[in-house]
Amino acid sequence: MTGTLLVVDAANVVGARPDGWWKDRAGAARRLHEALLVADLPHDDVVLVLEGAAKGGVRPGRDAHVRTVHAPRDGDSEVVAQARAGCEAGCRVTVVTADRMLRARVEGLGTTVTSPGWLWDRL
Repeated sequence: MTGTLLVVDAANVVGARPDGWWKDRAGAARRLHEALLVADLPHDDVVLVLEGAAKGGVRPGRDAHVRTVHAPRDGDSEVVAQARAGCEAGCRVTVVTADRMLRARVEGLGTTVTSPGWLWDRL
């Protein structure tokens, strides 16, 4: 795989908007997934990383250009794994998160990091 890859830290992106997501984490994940499917983003592929209760909102696998991954442990470790895999495959990888610790981890791999606000503005 080559091209551009967007890795989305779903918990962080959903948590950036106080819209009641905490009452229905699975529903919030589903809404984000649906928005990513129709968004006009400047990336060839999107990886949506879900953790915890949010995994109930979207099945793992590919839908068009969006691949949903269920984190087996914590979401941050899976975001790093997906970013690393993209970099190793020769992709230009961008990670969407506001988590400073996660940002430092993925920037060390050579990725670009952008904020949840950037993504929400495009959805």
